[in-house]
Amino acid sequence: MPKLKTKSGAKKRFKVTASGKVRAQAAFKRHCLENKSSKMKRNARGMMTLAEPDQRIVLKNWLRNA
Repeated sequence: MPKLKTKSGAKKRFKVTASGKVRAQAAFKRHCLENKSSKMKRNARGMMTLAEPDQRIVLKNWLRNA
């Protein structure tokens, strides 16, 4: 059976922590920022931990070797 390769785009978008959780950038921070509240923009800074169902999808489909 061939080696399982990690998706190249996923390597750039997700990080797996030492405890196995998946971290990613917060969404909705790219454009139309004048319409969004300061609180929303502030909370979208930095990385966030994905929800458990989303973690399973990312690890199973894109980060197989993590």
